[in-house]
Amino acid sequence: MVRRMKISIQGTVQGIGFRPFVFNLARRNHLNGYVTNTSEGVEIEVEGESDGIELFLNAIEQSPPPLAHITDIIRTPIPLIQEEKFVIRQSRAHEQKIALIPPDVSICKECLRELRDPADRRYRYPFINCVNCGPRFTIIEDIPYDRPNTSMQAFLMCADCLAEYYDPDDRRFHAQPNACPVCGPQVSLYDNRGTRLLTDEPIVDAIELLKRGAILAVKGLGGFHLAVDAENDAAVKSLRHRKHREDKPFALMSLDVDRIRRYAHVDRGEASLLMSPVRPIILLDKKEPNSISAAVSPGLRTFGVMLPYTPLHYLLLESDLLALVMTSGNRSKEPLVVSNAYAFKRLGTIADYILLHNRDIRVRADDSIVRRIGGQTRLIRRSRGYVPTPIFLTRSFPQILACGAETANTICLTKGKNAFVSQHIGDLENLESLIFFEKTIEHFKRLFDIWPEVVTYDLHPDYLSSRYARQLKSVRLIGVQHHHAHIASCMTENGIEGPVIGLAFDGTGYGTDGRIWGGEVLLTRPDRFRRLAHLEYVPMPGGAAAVKEPWRMAVSYLLHAYGDDLWKLNLPIFTAIDKNKIRTVLDMIKRGVNCPQTSSLGRLFDGVSTILGIRYRSSYEGQAAVELEMAMDAVAKGPFAHSFVKENGLYRIPVKPIIRGVADDFMSGQGAGNISYRFHMTLIHLFSDLCETLRQETGINQVVLSGGVFQNAVMLEGLENSLNNRGFRVFSHTKVPCNDGGISLGQAAVAEASFTLRKDSHVSCSSHENLKN
Repeated sequence: MVRRMKISIQGTVQGIGFRPFVFNLARRNHLNGYVTNTSEGVEIEVEGESDGIELFLNAIEQSPPPLAHITDIIRTPIPLIQEEKFVIRQSRAHEQKIALIPPDVSICKECLRELRDPADRRYRYPFINCVNCGPRFTIIEDIPYDRPNTSMQAFLMCADCLAEYYDPDDRRFHAQPNACPVCGPQVSLYDNRGTRLLTDEPIVDAIELLKRGAILAVKGLGGFHLAVDAENDAAVKSLRHRKHREDKPFALMSLDVDRIRRYAHVDRGEASLLMSPVRPIILLDKKEPNSISAAVSPGLRTFGVMLPYTPLHYLLLESDLLALVMTSGNRSKEPLVVSNAYAFKRLGTIADYILLHNRDIRVRADDSIVRRIGGQTRLIRRSRGYVPTPIFLTRSFPQILACGAETANTICLTKGKNAFVSQHIGDLENLESLIFFEKTIEHFKRLFDIWPEVVTYDLHPDYLSSRYARQLKSVRLIGVQHHHAHIASCMTENGIEGPVIGLAFDGTGYGTDGRIWGGEVLLTRPDRFRRLAHLEYVPMPGGAAAVKEPWRMAVSYLLHAYGDDLWKLNLPIFTAIDKNKIRTVLDMIKRGVNCPQTSSLGRLFDGVSTILGIRYRSSYEGQAAVELEMAMDAVAKGPFAHSFVKENGLYRIPVKPIIRGVADDFMSGQGAGNISYRFHMTLIHLFSDLCETLRQETGINQVVLSGGVFQNAVMLEGLENSLNNRGFRVFSHTKVPCNDGGISLGQAAVAEASFTLRKDSHVSCSSHENLKN
């Protein structure tokens, strides 16, 4: 029986070869009709035999293009119109925009083969791509995803490219960024003063400059990188000096996994992730000895490594260079540079030469960073390759804007069953970052047609993201406590409602009592929480200064544990830090001057790191804690003494016995690595015991782990294993970062639950409430 059907498909179905796939599928099943992109997704009408239509629909559902993610298919029988062929119609815009945009993906195997083929017309062309690979999110201005709505609109396709574009049997059939050396973008090489070098082979010359120790700014997909030969110690140190980046590790890029294995350990799961279309930076254990400059990741046992993901990267690395440092092209604390003109202004004092191209970057996107822990991929920075793929929700949300936190900022916009968490924006510390933050919000609103009725923000009064939110008019404002948002974020990505026992461990979060939280155990539902337990408060001398100078926290913890007898301790801090400075901090603590109280587990890590002589000053967020983890050696000795005490219905966790255990072990001659191991095991035992006690009191068997401390592999894997062994259901992050990069998703979830439950009343989550089972 001949029939006709209209099919509306929603999800990530544009920019990934979906229309060519549908076109060829219709031809194979002898169907007539059309396919077109719309602002809502893809619209199809097919006419033909019923069996052919069913085969056609089954293939769409079961075997779509590899980069597609279908969220909804709506089928509607319609009258026959006796069409005689199947065509791809011109895209059209609908009033409502709900189409999903694909992320940027690495060059595919077919394009890489052509890149290396001297007989191919795109041989060594740095912008080769097809429907299965290439730029997407970073070049788009609006939807539907068509060439006029991208930065490729400036390049008119030549006759050969047009023939491919309109040929249903070609891999570049309707590939929007399609180009070649005749009609597409081009690469140029400049010195840092803006003088173009006259050369027919700018990439070959760039390789020679790198080999001679030069620093190059290289324009990529989502911004510029700063590149040097990773084996050239002098070049790496020069880059550190010019970029004012004292210790924070640099990312590396190598041609293939075999080269990476010459300096790092790579297991099967890591190799698969390295070669995936996302091409993130992966933290890998160093292989010792290795030829990479020690200045690449000082004080760490890991390298951050990625494979090439653009044709230009491949051309740079198909040489005898083992690895290139490929670090973000920016000045310290500024957003990634994306424009050619700005590259000369902001990177000209760092780079010796600039390798750029003339395809504009519409959306800034840093490289994503991941780590494999417990057999799962854990995101540290979610950006290129992942964004703007949404977090798919279990129910429909209203249109909400969540403004995120101050550090590792992302924003989140929700609509229906999609939560669009932005690319990594970074620390909101200056005007440039704030402008990037505001532009990202406007771009996402326009792309996904989201005009929020609710705006949510962190309770910290001084966060720039919160100040932005509070000045908005004609929207419902909902403030969300930082650690509530952490737990809600993990609950949302795992599709659970609660109540749960939430372990929220990080460095800083504004508490509902006005103090600095960070070692919190919360009984949590999306709309409310109750604090069950926390690390006991200690002074944080100098406030934010204690984050950069963790020796201040060490002094605070030692005074707390030993009183004035701390001067009798034979610890390295008393020779490494000027005694007058220590006396000043002690005086501040005793007088209560500029010493906010903190329950932060992150600050406890900092203090222990200093007590063991590992790190006295930090040049990047979490450095002392990271190096404490890196220093660890496993030993058989058990955990330090630990306990928790219930006072007025709230468990307080004393830190004095832990600090005394750490210091006494060190003074008895135990190595820092062994003590670090005991410290980690103490925390795992302590919080596992506490969760058992709380399960007995509440009947809750679900535990959620969130917060930046869980970037620590030992803490995350250790607590997961311990709690699983005790019969808990344990949930952690795999879709958004556990650090503040995931906060915006949690804020949106809290706001949705609060708004839905209390539409007719004023809502503020500024104080936690009693939560009943």
